[in-house]
Amino acid sequence: MKKVLLGLFTLTLVLVLAACGGGSKDDASGDKETTLVIGASNSPHAVILEKAKPILAKKGINLDIKKYTDYVMPNVALDEGDLDANYFQTIPYMELEMKEKGYKFVNMGGIHIEPMGLYSKKIDSLDDLPKNAQVIMSNSKSDWPRVLGILADNGVIKLKDGVKRQDVTFDDIVENPKNIKFKYDVDAGYLMTAYNNEEGDIVAINSNFVVDQGMNPKEDAIAIEQTDSPYVNIVAAQEKNKDNKDIKELVKVLQSKEIQDFITKEWKGAVVPVSN
Repeated sequence: MKKVLLGLFTLTLVLVLAACGGGSKDDASGDKETTLVIGASNSPHAVILEKAKPILAKKGINLDIKKYTDYVMPNVALDEGDLDANYFQTIPYMELEMKEKGYKFVNMGGIHIEPMGLYSKKIDSLDDLPKNAQVIMSNSKSDWPRVLGILADNGVIKLKDGVKRQDVTFDDIVENPKNIKFKYDVDAGYLMTAYNNEEGDIVAINSNFVVDQGMNPKEDAIAIEQTDSPYVNIVAAQEKNKDNKDIKELVKVLQSKEIQDFITKEWKGAVVPVSN
């Protein structure tokens, strides 16, 4: 009887242990494989992640890349736990999102800068900007200082002294000799349509939308943001995952020389890599 009971106990223990082993998978070398679900804009973010995918696979980390065409859902999905991290946003945008929506995110590391550009089918230079011209920009408040900065750098407007560039608002415009009008209630995903439809005189568009349409910001914009911009695109995660070793490894690979060289070669300066 004791032998029968011992056999039943052993069999039960084996079954329990087998049932508890489903969280990760052993690869051929015996190491554990994990999967990171990452949300990203189509281009350049998802393209860069695809380049990093085989490098991470060798380290036992599989990437499941979820593509988004807007700036709202990647943070909703991250907050709800549908993503392990996302890669599409700048630090000021993330900080604004956390302030307005109560998200608890953390910056895991900066990867690249996408200079904001001004585009027009009506004029070839800001020198040709007519009186009372309309500038169309996204409804994202974090984009507004970027657009105002470009206009100020090119002498179209003058901004108040002593204000940090990322903190600039429309109230900080002290000179506007051409009486430029600003339309800032447009969803970022609509900006390319506005440009193609020749709406307004100028449309301010984030580079990821531009490169996604096969355009080159350095060649096609009539004015472009300087590369010392504070708007670095980052990998973001929930605050509780700030020490997650797999996300840290993802950032390490994205900041590696191999990926940085790929970014430089692929976009020829339209997307600028960073390493911190």
